[in-house]
Amino acid sequence: MISKKTIVDNVKTLFYALIIAVIIRSLFLQPFYIPSSSMEPNLLVGDRLFVTKYTYGYSKHSFPFSPNIFEGRILFSKPKRGDVVVFKTPADNRTDYIKRLIGIPGDEIQFIDGNLYINNNELFKTKTSNTTNVFCGNENIEVKFFNEKLSNGKEYTSVYRSDYTFKNSDKFVVPDEHYFFLGDNRDCSKDSRFLSEVGYVHQDNLVGKAQFLFFSSDVRVGSIFSFWNWSDIIRFDRFFKKIK
Repeated sequence: MISKKTIVDNVKTLFYALIIAVIIRSLFLQPFYIPSSSMEPNLLVGDRLFVTKYTYGYSKHSFPFSPNIFEGRILFSKPKRGDVVVFKTPADNRTDYIKRLIGIPGDEIQFIDGNLYINNNELFKTKTSNTTNVFCGNENIEVKFFNEKLSNGKEYTSVYRSDYTFKNSDKFVVPDEHYFFLGDNRDCSKDSRFLSEVGYVHQDNLVGKAQFLFFSSDVRVGSIFSFWNWSDIIRFDRFFKKIK
């Protein structure tokens, strides 16, 4: 028969483990799952990654359920252009999005004939592939691959549909204390271009910086519980891959 002391000790152990897990998740590292194709080819549906919570300091969104324990952001460190960032969408302050930071406060952003301009300077990009396919939801779309280089030297891969479904825009002017984000899969991303759905993201809504993948599985092929198909389902080449 299990003694009362044993039960109490086990409950205490579980309680302490839970507290430690919450502290680690809130202050240091939090795992995230990629559910959409808006960041292909750099992040794929089924990728699991770690986000560092301390990189940009802390706000209420650093903690589970975003409790109103304090206002603003403490120990704030400004994000850099090109960072891949998890943030809470301004529309509901609840949904997690992951995108690339393109515009900082005061920047002017505009698309002209499918080209991205930041402060009236066209973003330098080099085509690396003409016709390669990536996913957009369940659709397999034909895209052109580019290597983009930001003004701070940050480089990454972006893709555009051959027919450029988003070619021209008004000029976006990033407000103080806000940031402008884009998905790397440019014609398959709800991001700061869509003001009613995402728009400019306040610095308090930043959750953390995406740092590296720790696991990845192709959910379109099957479940990770189908161990007999692991060679097709699990993307072993993406394990512990740094996010650029």
